[in-house]
Amino acid sequence: MMRLSTVTYGTLLAIMLGWLLWIGKDLLVPVIAAVVSLYVLSAAATFLGSFTVLRRAPEWLLRVMVLLAFTLALALIFVLIITNFARVAAALPGYERNLDVLVGQVAQMFGIEDEPNWEIVRDATLGRFDAMRFIAPLVNSIRNFGVTLFLIVLYASFFFAERLHFAKKLGIALGGSQQGEQAVALINRINVRVSDYLLVKTFVNVVLGLLSYALMWAIGIEFAPFWAVLIAFLNYIPYFGSLIGVVFPVVLSLVQSGSIGFAVLALVLLTTAQVYVGAVLEPRLMGRRFNLSPVVVLLALAFWGGLWGIAGAILAVPLTASLIIVLAEIDETRPAAVMLSASGEV
Repeated sequence: MMRLSTVTYGTLLAIMLGWLLWIGKDLLVPVIAAVVSLYVLSAAATFLGSFTVLRRAPEWLLRVMVLLAFTLALALIFVLIITNFARVAAALPGYERNLDVLVGQVAQMFGIEDEPNWEIVRDATLGRFDAMRFIAPLVNSIRNFGVTLFLIVLYASFFFAERLHFAKKLGIALGGSQQGEQAVALINRINVRVSDYLLVKTFVNVVLGLLSYALMWAIGIEFAPFWAVLIAFLNYIPYFGSLIGVVFPVVLSLVQSGSIGFAVLALVLLTTAQVYVGAVLEPRLMGRRFNLSPVVVLLALAFWGGLWGIAGAILAVPLTASLIIVLAEIDETRPAAVMLSASGEV
């Protein structure tokens, strides 16, 4: 009966925590995203301090420089999204002729004698939907994204300042005991592993974005800077992010040119860049920093993605890895950490 009660209470607690995470999505996502960004910013500030020119610079100056660069990068991303959204809307009427050619090619491939045009296909498919119903939610989503970016910068700024004294305050709060030293050491291990992962992952994503931009620019895909940023951003999502990132520019290349061959060329080039980064560059730089089981990664993506959407999918790996580090430090939960790891070493 005692074991049954423990299982029951544990299940109820898990349900309650899941409900709280779902309800508190709008509040928690910017906060956790700011915490994750803080790891990258701290690692970047440490990296800047390794240069000879900045070696004697005070720590607060390095943090301010990194924070300003982070703020500018987010602002540029938001401006890029707004600008390209307007440009895509303006370019859509010009794609109709290409779509007529494409629909004709598809009709010939399937042996359809009376070749339909884009107007007929549109009226039979998209024409049945009221596009105006989707415009307002889309504009509202872009506005909410801008608000989220602002909150991330705001929270990250305060967390950056707070982190300087957090370990010291935690040790004092726990009375400087052995338990306090263990807690500080645990937090430091989490900080180092998550910082290393996110810094390397960010560098890899930047390389992927630049490489994708060069390829798209070389073959003439429109809005190449926007698609490059999207590809780099989605690559934070394990397994599926790179696939989703390639689909959008390939579809645009198909609509832009009206040529299936051009779309196939774009698919081959972008997929090659993804394979090189994912199978060669990233493993060489990343190693096995988190030692997570692939099944655990998939389940974490499903759980956090179901709770928080794309933001949850991006945060799934750092959150799960931090959980495993904590579980490994507690004797009672260490078997669970072993089962969640890839090799059993935690």
